[in-house]
Amino acid sequence: MPILLKQHNPLRYIGLGISVGVLLLVFAASLAWGAADIPLETVIQALTALDGSTDRLIIRTVRLPRSLIAALVGASLAVAGGIMQGITQNPLASPAILGINAGAAFAVVVATFVLGTHSLTLYAIFAFLGAGVTAILAYWLGSLGRGGLTPLNLTIAGAAIAAFASSLTSGILIVSQRTLEEIRFWLAGSVAGRDLNLFLQILPYLCAGLLLAFALSKSITTLSLGEDIAKSLGQRTAWVKGLAAVAVVLLAGGSVAIAGPIGFVGLVVPHIVRFFVGVDYRWILPYSALFGAILLLSADICARLIVQPQELPVGLMMPLIGAPFFIYLTRNQIKH
Repeated sequence: MPILLKQHNPLRYIGLGISVGVLLLVFAASLAWGAADIPLETVIQALTALDGSTDRLIIRTVRLPRSLIAALVGASLAVAGGIMQGITQNPLASPAILGINAGAAFAVVVATFVLGTHSLTLYAIFAFLGAGVTAILAYWLGSLGRGGLTPLNLTIAGAAIAAFASSLTSGILIVSQRTLEEIRFWLAGSVAGRDLNLFLQILPYLCAGLLLAFALSKSITTLSLGEDIAKSLGQRTAWVKGLAAVAVVLLAGGSVAIAGPIGFVGLVVPHIVRFFVGVDYRWILPYSALFGAILLLSADICARLIVQPQELPVGLMMPLIGAPFFIYLTRNQIKH
């Protein structure tokens, strides 16, 4: 049973403050820990003084962009998952489970194969296009099943689209060794090797998605109670769903464009958040953003440290957390 259910419970504000503090601590750890551990004092000096020492150069040009991207992508994927679960009333909904990540990744692979592009701007355009088409297909196919657009039908449609897009992606990579070499590390889901320019290019898309999501949070709370209830309260549900879909495409498409397809963040985080703050999306979405950033930053730190001096893509760390959680949710749904 959720705790802290009162609408104006001051513990929620305290929880936000604690979450911000934890995020700052994890962010600092992300700047300090890696193949070469750097003292926190040096980290602070690197962010305030512009000299050419090796440690400070590593922090400013490698670890700072990487940490910023991990935090922003984690926040974006968690919020996208929260929106999808609220709009569809489906606890298994997330950008990965409904095939949006796979569709965006397929579009980027096609762009690389056909155009030979390495431009993040073009990656973003194709990722948004792939995410949008996949979302539309998932909703359309889900609505064709018996009973209409039920959570089960939507999950099955998304899983089918994800499998189809993934198989096409694999086919292209088998045919084109060049495309595989250029994009294989990206496909695993990684925030390594990105610079500040890439972060600044994708920042407007993700910020627009987050702002739109927060603006819709009250409407999503109403819609999550049921479409009939929302309509009886005078809500224009079609507009809310459409704008929510735009927010998800911006958040998921932008995240895939810069970090590749990273799964399970959008599935796991909103469920953890609901335990603490209840069912009000005016609280779920801000908490999800903070928890998602903390989770992906922590996973990226582990990915750097677990096989030193080499590192794993962060996309390979998330299933260790997400897969057991997904099995638990699925079993729970079957029982009910």
